Amino acid sequence: MPFTVAILGRPNVGKSSLFNRLVGRREALVDAAPGVSRDWREGEANLGGLRFHILDTPGLEEAASDSLEALMSQSARHAAARADLCLFLVDARAGALPEEFHFVARLRKERRAILLVANKCEGGIDAASIPGIWHFGLGAALPISAAHGEGLSFLYDSIAEHIAESGEAQTRTRQEAQGEQEEEEKRGGEGAGERKEGEEGEAGGEKPLALAVIGRPNVGKSSLVNCLLGEARMLTGAQPGITRDAISVSWQWRGRSMRLVDTAGMRRPSRIDARLERLAVSNGLRALRRAEVVVLLLDGLRGFDRQDARLANRVIEAGRALVVGVNKMDAVERPKLLLREIQERFEESLPQVSGTILQGVSAHKGTGIDALMERVFAMHDVWRARIPTARLNQWLQQAIQSHPPLGQGTARLRLRYATQVATCPPSFALFCNRDSMPDSYRRYLVNEARNAFGLQGVPMRWHVRVGKNPYAPASPAR
Repeated sequence: MPFTVAILGRPNVGKSSLFNRLVGRREALVDAAPGVSRDWREGEANLGGLRFHILDTPGLEEAASDSLEALMSQSARHAAARADLCLFLVDARAGALPEEFHFVARLRKERRAILLVANKCEGGIDAASIPGIWHFGLGAALPISAAHGEGLSFLYDSIAEHIAESGEAQTRTRQEAQGEQEEEEKRGGEGAGERKEGEEGEAGGEKPLALAVIGRPNVGKSSLVNCLLGEARMLTGAQPGITRDAISVSWQWRGRSMRLVDTAGMRRPSRIDARLERLAVSNGLRALRRAEVVVLLLDGLRGFDRQDARLANRVIEAGRALVVGVNKMDAVERPKLLLREIQERFEESLPQVSGTILQGVSAHKGTGIDALMERVFAMHDVWRARIPTARLNQWLQQAIQSHPPLGQGTARLRLRYATQVATCPPSFALFCNRDSMPDSYRRYLVNEARNAFGLQGVPMRWHVRVGKNPYAPASPAR
């Protein structure tokens, strides 16, 4: 496991700003309003060439046990339990507050390595003179400004020291383990030196599959992600809009590495009036564009509506593989009838991805999850499909013979040759005698190609180009 650093502190002390600074991009939402971050997120930090795993966490607050704030604080503590080092941020302008001493005392009781960091020290603020800063008992605070990138050299030195100490401890542990293995081999122990299945990295070094889950508010996206991960990683509840940001998680399913992204609920643009919600939706759409496969989750109790169609169309326009899940099927009286009705409406609204198969699931009961993931990998394979040129042109000639293009004389559309020019999604070039094709005939070719090559459910790109068959024999010179 890489060395992991968690950023902790009260709401609005600059944790997400520091996270964005360390990962080198605006990945976490940042706003003047407190409590923007509600789930902890992870990333890969690069601080002057020093690389480590970084966790951004929700704000620590004292609140009633059944409140959203208490759940956020619990999520932050779960993230801290995974870290090798905790950066405890305080606001240099506000000074050290009594509740912060309580949180630090709890971390020290749990034997966490802690660095005290005073953020917002721009403008010549002396960290040593911050009221109450010495009461933490952690020594001098590191003065930084996450917003302006000041004081990061102090952070570099301190984190590098902890990483070096951790590396020495790991080296000693490896040496002890090697000594134990040698003793086992001397004793002739069975299985000495054998390698267990799945120990060789991430699926043999294969690139993780990028999977995003999108949908309207309160359809159960975070519950589905938690069900997939097998832990309460994301905050959930009956209140819509709990998830405010796109949260990415590394994960494995049946030995295959994945990058799973939970997104905020997306309402119709006309209903979005809050700045934070606009930013959350923007981050969700960015996660959609970065994904390879997108699960559009519907609410089985509310059916399929225009916003679902709009979101599906976003996936199609982005050229991503689309999988449609219908959640809360455990609460539906006639699930088969419901799926059939939604399927019909989906086909009518989105003929561009004809053949998409809906999968009913229950994130609450954990049913249908394996079938949904099998669908994800099947659509990923279709999305990456490459059709041999000879087979593609054999199909094209058969399609033309079955249904020739309309036209008379020289005006007749002549399709000379086809080739696949890209995958992800499957994209094809049709060489014709003119640079336009009737929409009806284009739809005919698309549907025929879907059926012939098993490309149901993925968007396809068809480009009409003027030119001759580049593989046809040249005419003899006269």
